[in-house]
Amino acid sequence: MPRPPKDQHIEVNIAVGKYYLVKREDGLLKSKILDVRVSENHSKEYYVHYESLNRRLDEWVPSDRIVAKGISSDSDDNPASGNLSLAQRNRIIDEDDLVDSESPTDDLEREHMQLTKVKHIDCIQFGIYEIDTWYFSPYPDEYGKQKKLYICEYCLKYMRLEKTYRYHLGECTSRRPPGVEIYHKGTLSIFETDGAHHRLYCQNLCLLSKLFIDHKSVFFDIEQFLFYILCEVDKHGSHLVGYFSKEKGSPDGNNVACIVTLPPFQRQGYGKLLIAFSYELSKIEGVLGSPEHPLSDLGKLSYRSYWSWVLLDIMRELKGNVTVKKLSKMTSITYSDIISTLESMNMLKYRMGDGIICITPHFVDECIRSAQFKRPRLTVDTAHLTWQPPFPLRAHDDDDMNGDHSDDENDVIYFQTQDEMDRSPPVQSV
Repeated sequence: MPRPPKDQHIEVNIAVGKYYLVKREDGLLKSKILDVRVSENHSKEYYVHYESLNRRLDEWVPSDRIVAKGISSDSDDNPASGNLSLAQRNRIIDEDDLVDSESPTDDLEREHMQLTKVKHIDCIQFGIYEIDTWYFSPYPDEYGKQKKLYICEYCLKYMRLEKTYRYHLGECTSRRPPGVEIYHKGTLSIFETDGAHHRLYCQNLCLLSKLFIDHKSVFFDIEQFLFYILCEVDKHGSHLVGYFSKEKGSPDGNNVACIVTLPPFQRQGYGKLLIAFSYELSKIEGVLGSPEHPLSDLGKLSYRSYWSWVLLDIMRELKGNVTVKKLSKMTSITYSDIISTLESMNMLKYRMGDGIICITPHFVDECIRSAQFKRPRLTVDTAHLTWQPPFPLRAHDDDDMNGDHSDDENDVIYFQTQDEMDRSPPVQSV
């Protein structure tokens, strides 16, 4: 029997739940078929999850990209790992590191994965941007089944049809988020929006952000949260860039519940600006703050980078010794977050079992000059921040935030010369 040409597609009997080899630009990857639908041209499309890639890269593909018969889920012949070049493997690792995701660890997480495994909305029109979506978001009814959704960048109303969207743009009078503008400098503004007063807008904001973050639930108790919305401002209005939400009176002392920067504005310093802003609010409140845990991989990297820079920037100006507790009060970063950050920079050492941290000014300077600890592109100018806490001020309380740290005053950072370090007793790294 004659063989078909190599580039000719062979029809495959494709079943949901089975594993196949699927074509990508970087080769063939082992993939699981999660769902099937009929496209506008009446052909079948299949929703695939690439075994070696993060869920945000799941996508609908036509049948001609599925090029092999079903294979076992535990097959050792895994093209995702065995037949890729080093560059392709590195690309997989990089893509996995750069998304907001954690692996499922319990029944609740597995249930979340099951409910959100299929994303129908491929992209959204948002202002001048057409943005590819990353994850499922529970838009209601038929809105959640559209390939493309149209969203007003000012009021966040979502629509199925372009003609409806165009009509709405001519009628919509909103040109900025609802609420109070509490920060404005240059072309950037931040608005505080209370979920109790602007419920619909905040629900729509959560639905929008869920398209780009995986392991967060859309808030249905919107009234319990405040939203701090960052915008780029021009003559046309205030254009949504990103935001963070904050639970009112968080019992765990969290100053951020959820934080997201929309894809067109990522890698421009806005994420760290939002993190810094959350800590400026904590300073005004007179409390220590920490983001809601667990953090995603990307979240850990972003916060660790911010904490490292803040601590290094303070330590290079310090003369003499300082306690970790004092650093915590100066920055509103919790004791435990400071300790973990010092550990990550290999600064936390115990001397004679006393819990003393010894570093040299030279070492601090070396860290600051290294590429790992870059100064943030954007910083908060508190002279342009006008804000009063919604709740009465209270003093810093380490015990409430981090457990009992009765020995905090003994955790001293000693600045010494290298000669002094060499003459000191041996140091045991943590």
